[in-house]
Amino acid sequence: MKPAPLKYRTTNWKTYNEALKARGSLLIWLDPMMNWQGQPSGKRGRSQMFSDEAIQFCLSIKCLFNLPLRQAMGMTQSLLRLAGLDWPVPDYSTVSRRQKTLQVSIGAVPSTTGLHLLVDSTGIKMLGEGEWKTKKHGADYRRQWRKVHLGIDASTLEIRAMEVTDNSVGDAPLLPALLDQIPADERIASVSGDGAYDTKDCHEAIAMRDAHAIIPTRKNAKPWKANRSGADARNEILHATGPTRSPRSRSTSKSSITASGAIRVSGTYRQHRLPKNSADSSWLLETDVSTIDSTPHTAPAPGRRARSRSASSCSRANPRSDGQRRR
Repeated sequence: MKPAPLKYRTTNWKTYNEALKARGSLLIWLDPMMNWQGQPSGKRGRSQMFSDEAIQFCLSIKCLFNLPLRQAMGMTQSLLRLAGLDWPVPDYSTVSRRQKTLQVSIGAVPSTTGLHLLVDSTGIKMLGEGEWKTKKHGADYRRQWRKVHLGIDASTLEIRAMEVTDNSVGDAPLLPALLDQIPADERIASVSGDGAYDTKDCHEAIAMRDAHAIIPTRKNAKPWKANRSGADARNEILHATGPTRSPRSRSTSKSSITASGAIRVSGTYRQHRLPKNSADSSWLLETDVSTIDSTPHTAPAPGRRARSRSASSCSRANPRSDGQRRR
């Protein structure tokens, strides 16, 4: 039987009332020492009248209260008047023009034990039709994508670095730029990514920050020469994990041929005769290999059905005539 839900009664109504009222309280603190006026840039032309901090404050009010630009400038003027500051308020057209080139710097709390950075990229469709319309009626124009390269703190899941490029830029060339966004005085413990970052430039950039690279090697990877930074650490990863190979091999390599000229495999195989100019005229077994046993054994005689030692591991193969084998 399902137990009855617990019922709670509010007994501290005065404290509860004050807590509900505090939810709607608003506190905006303006630093009188903030550089509201623009500073001379030293270049030709008129200097900017308002600093980037002033434009960022006006845009923050706009986004916080979801106001249009004109109403946001009016609210900014009221806040400055309430704070007792005689600062001028920028015009809405100035804010609209400056927000395109505004460089916003959001501070992050540095890690004390070392930053564990996770790097990857994702795609964002910026121009295109809906998926249902494209599937139902086809696309009228080509879709356009943008790639967002992210560096995330593994402990806090906070975005520490970000770059936006078009879809023609790969992941590996952007890793040094992501690492440059981390302050030089902050220690990076490790950098984790997928096999796309297994390049010499990426390992060198990670080694320059004295970080540990946690990047799997690519398919059929080979050791690197120790002439660049990070090559030794990457070779250790290759030695520990080994090169990544495809799960299914479609061909039989020469090294897998045993002394008798045949290999035992798990799966269905077919008989093929070696070329006449080959030194070994025994039979080869070709199949989709899942496991290979290189133990030598006697090759099947021509004209007979090939059968492995274990009936459960290999199935019978239909014999073919010599004419079919030659074709």
